[in-house]
Amino acid sequence: MVNVKEDVFATGAVNPFTKASEDIKRFTLTNGFGMSVQLITRGATITSIKTPDSSGKVDDVTLGFDDLAGYQSDKNPYFGATIGRVCNRIANGRFQLDGKWIEVSKNRNNKFQLHGGFVGFDKAHWEVVAVRPDGVTLSHTNPDGHEGYPGKVTATASFTLSEDNCLHVLMTAETDKITPVNLTNHSYFNLAGHKTGANGLYEHAIEINAYGITETDQDSIPTGKITPVDSTNYDLRVAGNLGERLKALQPARGYDDNFCVTFSPPQPLAMVARASHPPSGRWLEVVSNQPGVQFYTSNFMPDVENGETPIAGKDGASYGKHGAFCLETQKFPDSVNHSNFPTTILRPGERYNHEVIYKFGVFN
Repeated sequence: MVNVKEDVFATGAVNPFTKASEDIKRFTLTNGFGMSVQLITRGATITSIKTPDSSGKVDDVTLGFDDLAGYQSDKNPYFGATIGRVCNRIANGRFQLDGKWIEVSKNRNNKFQLHGGFVGFDKAHWEVVAVRPDGVTLSHTNPDGHEGYPGKVTATASFTLSEDNCLHVLMTAETDKITPVNLTNHSYFNLAGHKTGANGLYEHAIEINAYGITETDQDSIPTGKITPVDSTNYDLRVAGNLGERLKALQPARGYDDNFCVTFSPPQPLAMVARASHPPSGRWLEVVSNQPGVQFYTSNFMPDVENGETPIAGKDGASYGKHGAFCLETQKFPDSVNHSNFPTTILRPGERYNHEVIYKFGVFN
């Protein structure tokens, strides 16, 4: 039986939209099979996922912070957050909507927008809409003109834990003006345990159900071309050791690519990816209705081996390069500038609907 507990994660947090001082609430979802999920209203952020290994030992398999200061720090690489209004990149911070040029904020070196701008959905204080027996639903209303985007957008993020160790995340949105919407969850996973770093990551096996990747330039901005994965280091359709695959990518820093998901019609949901950690026996399957998934191996976290200072994480953890992986289900990056990509445009009267399921288990 799933249990939902509410408490206060932080007090006196300044709402970036209203400037009011507010409490940040935390919810702990627990099932009868040793799995628990914690999330906070700041950024509709998953702060912890604890799940047992094959011997029954429970460990936290997501990166995060102990306190609000960590999440507010400029060292925070979006750990666990709900990203919007548009996740990933928008080239040159501009695009056309019905023939009119729209200019949005450029929060990366004044060159392009990443993850919704300077104050994206990840920094909003989400309101609690419903506390259910098996989860919680949060909502954020993003004002017209924020970060340059037209239209007032009302978004919800619903988190549900099931007895079969599935975390269901449902993200929806509606708008009063035509605008792009592309949400994702930015959890960082390490099935060896969040403290195990690159050594733990290299022990994983990864499998991604994708026919291609969106080709990008040096800033990871899509060119518009979809490159087939056949006979490349990006063909991850058969499970293989992640450490070996990262070595084969040299001189690249690692994976940070949008993979184009292969659907089997008429199924509305596709098996996107499967990651496993043989030493612990843990595995994670990701199922979604989105056409893309950004696979990221934490390449830009501090390079501790070359003297960079690690990120101080929860429970005394030190996080560095290749310390975790992300599987961010999404529409393709920069879709607003590529007519051949799945559209991210939302119009009044339409409903954005993004479903993703994270299923955890262990080898028998």
